[in-house]
Amino acid sequence: METSNTATRAPTSRWIVLGLLALGVMISFVDRTSISSALADKDVIRKFSLTSVDRGWVNAAFFWSYGVFQVPMGWVADRYGVKWPYAICFALWCLATAAMGAVSALASLIVLRLLIGVAEAIVIPASYRWIRNHFEEGQTGFAVGLFTMGNKFGPAIGAPISAWLIVNYSWKLMFVATGAIGVLWLVPWLLLVHNDLPPKAQRVDVLKGRYSQVTLGSILASPVVWGGMINNFCYGYFTFYCMTWMPAYLVEQRGLSLQQSGLYTFFSFAGIAIVAALSGRAADAIIDRGRDPVAVRKAFVIAGFIGGCTVMLGTFATSLEWALFWNVFSLSFLGLATANNLALSRLTLIPRQAIGLVTGVQQVATSLAGGVAATLSGWLLHVSGSYDLPMLVIFVFLLIGAAATAILLRPQWSPKVTDVVPATPTLPAGMPDAPAHQ
Repeated sequence: METSNTATRAPTSRWIVLGLLALGVMISFVDRTSISSALADKDVIRKFSLTSVDRGWVNAAFFWSYGVFQVPMGWVADRYGVKWPYAICFALWCLATAAMGAVSALASLIVLRLLIGVAEAIVIPASYRWIRNHFEEGQTGFAVGLFTMGNKFGPAIGAPISAWLIVNYSWKLMFVATGAIGVLWLVPWLLLVHNDLPPKAQRVDVLKGRYSQVTLGSILASPVVWGGMINNFCYGYFTFYCMTWMPAYLVEQRGLSLQQSGLYTFFSFAGIAIVAALSGRAADAIIDRGRDPVAVRKAFVIAGFIGGCTVMLGTFATSLEWALFWNVFSLSFLGLATANNLALSRLTLIPRQAIGLVTGVQQVATSLAGGVAATLSGWLLHVSGSYDLPMLVIFVFLLIGAAATAILLRPQWSPKVTDVVPATPTLPAGMPDAPAHQ
């Protein structure tokens, strides 16, 4: 496994790989959110005879399988590394996305969405494992910020492109195109990324001892892990609501065309992506001046959650212009929390050897947020006939996220993991020492 020392000797290559990880997560979000544009299209609604509740279930199908497989994929990333598990899963979800263009029944659509969720479950655990092993604390905010630009520009780019393809061609071509084009990413990934684990014989002897004390029980005993799960749920609820329901909200309640809704979805997610990268770099700069990393990142996270609450101003705005402004502003402002929350709850406060598993556990909460946001919002829309009530729920969760950050994310409550390196056999020549507990 490469360490930060290895990364220091090859600074250019690690940024190239980080760029590939950001591009990979962007493609995953394009593929997972393209369905939201399709579900705002009247032809699709008529073809599948969809109610608002049905649309909620279709949107949610991805998140349920995605959540179930987060912990297993975190284990896979820790055990087998990043390169090959990521490549195999990437090809699988791209092919499943393209296949959605051939479905003719609602059940088939849901099954493919479930399959995409399984395959994409590798993305976040593998990516954070790689970042933690290649960047120091004073760089993680910016590195995570750049990486998360991918998962924000995914829906930002995917929404208008998907809408344009649907309007000018068809929803079937949209799925085929977005799925098939993504496969091109595999070429540089396979050529440029090195396997980050030693040969199998060494891996069994060395890694088995090193990871023997990283158990699911010890992780779940940490208030920091639970605080991260609450944060990820509350943050994810807002962002996934925007991914799954924003196009429909803009079309049905604010009277925009499907293409216009894609444009404003782009502005919202481009805004949160840019703010995420800038705020992550700003926090790194403050930390480099000697400030406490935990205190600095917590301040950014709380500010982001509070700023996101301005979504309610858009809900009650009487003019279209102000409604669109607050819609874009609230999600963009949440970007203050993006990189710093992830760096804090998955890197800064987490022992290096537990990154994959902890990320997998926290991603369960994130995927649960996606499933709940999609289904609950659909049900609330069905019973109330308005998007006001779904947005009120967002407001409540953002306040809970701010409170969880202040109360639970404390260094003394981090997971307690003890490195155990086997006495025999000794570490093979050239293998790095086990990373110290942070």
